[in-house]
Amino acid sequence: MFSCSEKKEVKLAEASTTVVKEMEDYSSVYIFFETKGKDTIADVNRNNSISSTNWIFHIDKRLPLRLVFPEIIKLQAKKETSLHKNEDSKNFFSYSNIAKKELAFLPFTNVKFHLEKPKLGEIIYFDTNNLVWVNDKKMNSSDLEKYFQNLPENKPRKFTICFSKKLHFEDYLKYKVMIWKLNLPFLSLNSFPKEYIY
Repeated sequence: MFSCSEKKEVKLAEASTTVVKEMEDYSSVYIFFETKGKDTIADVNRNNSISSTNWIFHIDKRLPLRLVFPEIIKLQAKKETSLHKNEDSKNFFSYSNIAKKELAFLPFTNVKFHLEKPKLGEIIYFDTNNLVWVNDKKMNSSDLEKYFQNLPENKPRKFTICFSKKLHFEDYLKYKVMIWKLNLPFLSLNSFPKEYIY
């Protein structure tokens, strides 16, 4: 699926589950994949974004997180400090639900992104090559649900979620949808007010 603006195309990330299906009162932010020589560039177009509306971020799935999140942090700050800000407006990533062949959305309004390693806490780190580190334990992402289900229930857990800056946006989005699908009380999209990309 493509999202288009000014005759440019954004190749959207794909997942097989819809988190949010419908959207009203929104404006779009596009982050395009471009190359200049050997360099990859994240080209941002927010010309049609209105601060009082919900923002949908259409991000090219080929972009590495190291290029995407500095732009998202800047855009979040601009919306937050806008004189026309609406307290009820939200931010979403768009993606394609390949199973239903429909556009879907993933909320991230209240998440603050940090471009550094966290100093404290138990860490879930999504690495490249489908690997996940929970503290110092390495596993495949497919083993993550089983790992969490086997944790003792009587011990409260507070995890910090982190992503490799080398991941492509598509991998990031798939991991976020996977977390949402796990449906564990201490592991949900609302459990992580901060995310770290390093």
